[in-house]
Amino acid sequence: MDPILATFAILALAIIAFASNRIPLGIVAVGVSLALYFTGVLTFPQSVAGFGDPTVLFIASLFIVSESLDSTGVTAWAGQKVIGAAGTKRTPLLLVICLLVAALTSLISVNGAVAALLPLVVVVASRAGIASSQLLLPLAFAAHAGSMLLLTGTPVNIIVSDAAAEAGGRAFTFFEFALVGIPLLIGTIVIIVLFGRVLLPLRSGAVMPTDLSRLTRRLKIDYEVTLETKALIGPTAGVSEVVVAPRSTLIGMRIFPGMSTPSGDLVILAARRGADVLSGRDVTLRAGDALLLQGSWDDLARHTESRDNLMVVDAPTTLRRSVPLGKGAKRAMVILLLMVLLLATGLVPPAAAAMLAAGALVMTRVVGVNQAYRSISWTTVVLVAGMIPLSTAFLETGAADLVAGSLISIVGDSGPRIALLAIVVLTIVLGQVISNTATVLIVAPIAIAVAAGLGVSVQPFMMALTVAGAASFLTPIATPANLMVMKPAGYRFGDYWKLGLPLAILFATVAVLYVPLIWPF
Repeated sequence: MDPILATFAILALAIIAFASNRIPLGIVAVGVSLALYFTGVLTFPQSVAGFGDPTVLFIASLFIVSESLDSTGVTAWAGQKVIGAAGTKRTPLLLVICLLVAALTSLISVNGAVAALLPLVVVVASRAGIASSQLLLPLAFAAHAGSMLLLTGTPVNIIVSDAAAEAGGRAFTFFEFALVGIPLLIGTIVIIVLFGRVLLPLRSGAVMPTDLSRLTRRLKIDYEVTLETKALIGPTAGVSEVVVAPRSTLIGMRIFPGMSTPSGDLVILAARRGADVLSGRDVTLRAGDALLLQGSWDDLARHTESRDNLMVVDAPTTLRRSVPLGKGAKRAMVILLLMVLLLATGLVPPAAAAMLAAGALVMTRVVGVNQAYRSISWTTVVLVAGMIPLSTAFLETGAADLVAGSLISIVGDSGPRIALLAIVVLTIVLGQVISNTATVLIVAPIAIAVAAGLGVSVQPFMMALTVAGAASFLTPIATPANLMVMKPAGYRFGDYWKLGLPLAILFATVAVLYVPLIWPF
């Protein structure tokens, strides 16, 4: 089979598989790599080269850095401080939420920032009497704009930076993305503030995240506990509500409030049986009895992980993330700062800086080894690693040159700006049905070939590609962040494009008209 035809066939099948949502993304990406090998398009080392690519290592390491900020309560602290100062009025809240998520996204990625702030924003919406649907889509969309502020904002930034260098241009610097990111963020906030009330629905989702302060007050009342809130839940220790499971080995055990568990790690503060608080006397445990346990967060997590004896009401690992500036927070912030300095100064390659940071977080016990492995979104890692060979195939077989030649012939003498517009539109359309990372990996070699065919700089094409890749606003399946806010806000599929369309037009306009002014052809 002709290599070019095989490449296009594999691309078409991959797009269909991505859009169907029936096959896991990682399986599709690995299938693409294997298909390129079995059809003879690439050699086996070429088809699996993505799994050892520095870009993949960089992205994986950033997930660990993101986990350190989330698990130690740094994001909870930042969110509470900033949003707490915004009051309960809609416009100030929107401004603060958009700026906060954008700043956080620039350091730990879109999905990480939205996941970290989503529970906090839902709680704030409830307290302010504002429908969560008025705040959550702005949260996700502002995160997309924030991804353009720094190199670390999204894997797409890293991909296009490396692609620009490999195509004869230069890699973008750490802060260079802000030249386009700041105008995009300002424009995004203006559109959200001015038109969000009209374009967003008035709904609240079925899922209500844990409000730590309310939970603590409720537990004190339900279990008749007199301890102060700070004594119940703090940076190093907390409480966990558990229920004795059917067929638990704890059934028949005699307990009393204030006693230590057999391991000696936890204290039983109180017990309930139905509506009755079992206090001041010995109790023989039955299935269904509820216990309030107190101890260090690590001990609570360790003793409640097994579901054989106890069923956990609120997982300690989840509650711990809502405690501002918990154990290891200072170390996490120092390591993050050092990583940013390394990235900004370029003393070491980006992947090396992120890997050093991830290693330091594990060595200083800010993040445990198993926790580090769990924090990595392996779907994203495998997706990027599996799709990189497809970009290689487009370049190696001449498929990118073929598409670029067709595009240039259609554009004719209209100039590079029209060609840039075509690339941007293609990227935005594809990015609504498949991952923006996969989209950029597919379109990047075409954009490079178009720039080469027109004899112009590759830099504006790569930066415009990044902007277009971030314009994933029209569907909930465009990015995980879009999907994350769907259920908590009660969104429907058709809600996204109403606010997303003006934002997509903004991003396309900036990519085509503004980007070439900063990075000339």
